[in-house]
Amino acid sequence: MSDCIKGAIPGRNTETIAAISTPFGTGGIGIIRISGPEAFSVADKIFRGRKRLSEIRSHSVVHGKITDPADGHMVDEVLLVKMDAPNTFTGEDTVEINCHGGIVVLSRVLSLVLRHGARAAQAGEFTKRAFINGRMDLAQAEAVIDLINSKTDEGSRAAAAQLQGKLSERIGTARRKMIELIARIEASIEYPEEDIEEITGEMVHKGIIEIKEELGRTARGFERGRLLREGITAAIIGKPNAGKSSLLNALAGSSRAIVTDIPGTTRDIIEEYINIKGIPVRFLDTAGIRSTDDPVESIGVEKARVAAAEAELVIIVLDAQTGITDEDREVMKTSRDKKTIVMVNKTDVADDRMVEAMQEQIGDSGNMPVVVASMIDGTGMDDLADKIEELAAGGNITTNSEVLLTNARHRQLIEDAIIRLDSAEAAYRSGLPLDFVTIDIRDAAEALGQITGESVGEDVVNEIFSQFCVGK
Repeated sequence: MSDCIKGAIPGRNTETIAAISTPFGTGGIGIIRISGPEAFSVADKIFRGRKRLSEIRSHSVVHGKITDPADGHMVDEVLLVKMDAPNTFTGEDTVEINCHGGIVVLSRVLSLVLRHGARAAQAGEFTKRAFINGRMDLAQAEAVIDLINSKTDEGSRAAAAQLQGKLSERIGTARRKMIELIARIEASIEYPEEDIEEITGEMVHKGIIEIKEELGRTARGFERGRLLREGITAAIIGKPNAGKSSLLNALAGSSRAIVTDIPGTTRDIIEEYINIKGIPVRFLDTAGIRSTDDPVESIGVEKARVAAAEAELVIIVLDAQTGITDEDREVMKTSRDKKTIVMVNKTDVADDRMVEAMQEQIGDSGNMPVVVASMIDGTGMDDLADKIEELAAGGNITTNSEVLLTNARHRQLIEDAIIRLDSAEAAYRSGLPLDFVTIDIRDAAEALGQITGESVGEDVVNEIFSQFCVGK
């Protein structure tokens, strides 16, 4: 696998690396991972158990103590996992030390590991080694960070499917078909006297069309895949005391924002990520939009306007007790060009005729979906979730068994490949010889190879893995 990285540094993996692989902080368990040719000898210098590491079977867990060889003092009582290459995450000899999860304990154990032959791992270096050692391709490696960062079950499933190699399999199939076309064209040109089945221009053209259609289907799933990976931002706006903070609390299932009967309580933006039918939505609870002489509240109002302008979705909260006021009309004007949902709140204490009149007025002012709700009795929340899903994802976000494209780099490279295949098709239609057509097909295959890492520069690899946390 390392041959596919242009300019790869020879001997880079002769070093043994180590890092804390669990989140930094206090917890029940903390894990220090050591990987590389000297992983066992490094651990053997500081681990004291009933057996030496050389006597421990691979992929077994043993109890023991970490001690400082300098003074013989015990640092922690641990469970140690020994794993022989190549059947490890990185493909190298690996040791994982399960310590008590205190910050000081983990730092002391890691310091001992580094002092006795390992060096500190860089961000994403364990996964990078798994890629270089052929344990996974580049698309699968990128799925690791997506899996770690996933915010919903659907996002997690999409990342897991990519980690299993489903996207790589689809990309690999398309790339192999291109390479087969190139090979058959070149064979028929270079060895015309041999008994090789001749490939015609029509056969090449048909093959190009089929590959383009396959890639097109994959690329079309990007928007839904991007939603699962990145989600959307929804700004909750409205006049003071309409129920914006109550809505955020109802969505979050906790008292995330302060709620009082005093207008202007919310001065700054409060945000919360919430799973709405598989979509990670970043809700922004904003200050009530109104004219005010209070300089602090004015700053909050301006932040609310900016949040509404930058959000992908706006939820306008109206008070059913007051009807639609001039302040409400000003708020609705700010989101005229946005995907917008209007929530008529406090319907539990409002007159039914007032609510109906408000719905009619909203309908007259634009094509905005309306949710009739009450934060007191919880009505309207399911309807709101349905409308968010419909506006964000066309009402269909489930992954099922489909391979969803979630990475913008992958989408761009697939589109580049399609453009190259368009050029190949144009060359065929122009009557150019088939060896000219192979130039564009080869470029298309090169683009797809950058997705899986079969043709990619080291600078790209380094950029991808720099996005990982240390320890993964």
